[in-house]
Amino acid sequence: MLKKHVNLPETCKKILEHFTRCSKSSQGLVQRAKIILALASGKSKCSVMKELDVTKKTVTKWCKRWNEACDNLVEYEKDPGITRKEYSQKITEVLSDKFRAGTPPTFTPEQVVGIVAIACEVIDDSEEPASRWTFKQIADEAVNRKIVASVSVSSVWRFLEEAEIKPHKSQYWINTTEKDPEVFDRQCRSVCDTYHKAPKLHEQGVNVVSNDEKTGIQAIQRNHVTLPAKPGEHHQRVEYNYDRHGTLCLIADFEVATGKILAPTIGPTRTEEDYLNHIAKTVETDPDAPWIFIVDQLNTHKSASLVEFVAQKCKIDIELGIKGKDGILKSMETRQDFLNDPSHCIHFIYTPKHSSWLNQVEIWFSILTRRLLKHGNFLSLDHLKKRIMKFIKFFNKTMAKPFKWTYRGRPLTA
Repeated sequence: MLKKHVNLPETCKKILEHFTRCSKSSQGLVQRAKIILALASGKSKCSVMKELDVTKKTVTKWCKRWNEACDNLVEYEKDPGITRKEYSQKITEVLSDKFRAGTPPTFTPEQVVGIVAIACEVIDDSEEPASRWTFKQIADEAVNRKIVASVSVSSVWRFLEEAEIKPHKSQYWINTTEKDPEVFDRQCRSVCDTYHKAPKLHEQGVNVVSNDEKTGIQAIQRNHVTLPAKPGEHHQRVEYNYDRHGTLCLIADFEVATGKILAPTIGPTRTEEDYLNHIAKTVETDPDAPWIFIVDQLNTHKSASLVEFVAQKCKIDIELGIKGKDGILKSMETRQDFLNDPSHCIHFIYTPKHSSWLNQVEIWFSILTRRLLKHGNFLSLDHLKKRIMKFIKFFNKTMAKPFKWTYRGRPLTA
């Protein structure tokens, strides 16, 4: 015969009461602790069933489980070296579900690996009718290859979820066109080393900025106002149709050491003259200090007028030659070598070709796009320009901070 009530030492009672109050306790543990506490207080099983809305089978099960373990818990409590945390863990084990083996797995590890391997195949340049796998296609392909006799779409989903693979999604990236690995490595290291030195250089009065242009910024005016999110809805409702009032180009300098944007230039074009005027305006904000500009390989970043400007500002009294014929001005390669000279008080460090991910200002451009441009409503080009300048002022005041640059320009090892 089972006992009608349970034995409950005082220490066990306090721990069970703690379980019922603790927000981190599982629902099952709380319910079972309440059953034991209720039975120990003298309540009948029927009243416990009604009070806690559980079955008689559940009350009987945990009453029996507790009585079987109670003597061991009392002995365990007498151990002078036991901590309250360890004792609580013992009680938790008594009130936890026992391990059950469950149904044997339907698929062998080899079959699961084979299904995952299919999901890792690239089919965009194959003879397959589609360019990406769906879960249904993977299931069918596993059967066609005789990896399994049959498999459901939900099983395929579960295998890929456990492997953290999402074959239906993709992310764009760009590969450098630089053919010489040594040149790429040298340029990459130069950029990354400058990023890591930027805080100390800033203390010494050297301005290190990441510079680039964001072109084609559209002044889009929605044909209807955006409707705000309401209770029960998860998003705003933005009008699809719009009027386009033209585009602007933003030339920005991201100060690596502080994360601020310096002297932005916004205009309709990004010509050689536009870029030179921007660099001159930026340098004028701190005319006596050295400047290091990290830029990409765009031709306006290696122009003849830029060479002449640097030579003048750095007081370099040498013959520059003639553009397209001889001397420093002869070609973009010779002009780049001159502008890249670290002995000049103004010099440029160039990222490898097609390696925009190395330019920190590109990260800031993505912030500008997400926070302002993507969902913005602009009535004119002038309105767009004012909103961008307002955002830059807001960013510099409330959000600006240096990016944590961990890559050092060396091959990443596993």
